Amino acid sequence: MTSSALHTVLGASGAVGRAVLDELLTRKLPVRVVSRSMDRAGVATMPADLLRAEDAQRAIRGSSHVYLCVGLPYFAEVWARDWPLLMRNVINACAANHARLIFLDNVYMYGPAPLQEPFDENHPQQPPSEKGKTRKKTLDLLHNAMAKGTVQAVIGRSADFYGPFATNSMLYVSFLERMLKGKSPQLLFPPDVPHTYSDTTDVGRALIALALAEDTYGQAWHLPVGPPVTMSELTAIFNQQLGTSLRAGMLPFWLQHLIGLFTPPLREVLEMNYQFRSPYIMSDRKFRERFPDFEVSGYEEGLERMVRYFGNPKTYVVTPATP
Repeated sequence: MTSSALHTVLGASGAVGRAVLDELLTRKLPVRVVSRSMDRAGVATMPADLLRAEDAQRAIRGSSHVYLCVGLPYFAEVWARDWPLLMRNVINACAANHARLIFLDNVYMYGPAPLQEPFDENHPQQPPSEKGKTRKKTLDLLHNAMAKGTVQAVIGRSADFYGPFATNSMLYVSFLERMLKGKSPQLLFPPDVPHTYSDTTDVGRALIALALAEDTYGQAWHLPVGPPVTMSELTAIFNQQLGTSLRAGMLPFWLQHLIGLFTPPLREVLEMNYQFRSPYIMSDRKFRERFPDFEVSGYEEGLERMVRYFGNPKTYVVTPATP
């Protein structure tokens, strides 16, 4: 590690990147913000294209901890082309600067479907999707670098997340965005299948907890989730907070696939629908046992933050994270 601490957030304009940044600022830790675009007032930002090795080296130079929270456009072709390159560049830059890497991962590499109930960090990795295959390939690069001693890293694996700024969240696209316009939620899957979700505030706090602990490195950790919940139950929470009485409807499978033939973004989402057609319940037991005092947000609390932000983003104020 470097002699002095410097926490660098890669992808700080995303929902989780912002949550990591907020927690670092709450803890009064030295921060560098790296993003192609960032509109956070009062925070200096370094622009960088991490697909360029020289940009990655410049962004990470002098860092002690590097949080890889980057999101790429949600297309399998883009992921296959860019994720392995981006990971190699970040690993090499961390190695050159003796920086610890904290990687925000997802659960796409698990398979075959349907997954075990619940599934933990030891679940087989036989991904049923193209994006999942790319994620596993990218993760294998990091595991190999860790095994060789090239980089010291910890992997924080998040479930589908929701919260302020999370414009790609299923709970925004299918629910809140429509409900704020007085429209009923439109689902691509059955409304009564249980699923676990992570709150972005919790994800940010959890990544930093992993980063600052000495015994977490060299491992993958499932980040905290709420209890299994159905879309019908989430609709009821949104209705209560918005003062509405809207009901979720499901687009028939045959119509989804027909529309997907002419709508590439929908086609990309349909590839991942196996996660919602049967119970998809992630275990965070390992994290909770290591950090027993970590308080996980309830869905009512987390969704209230989300409603507050998307309802009036110009006046949204971040709630200080729990120290």
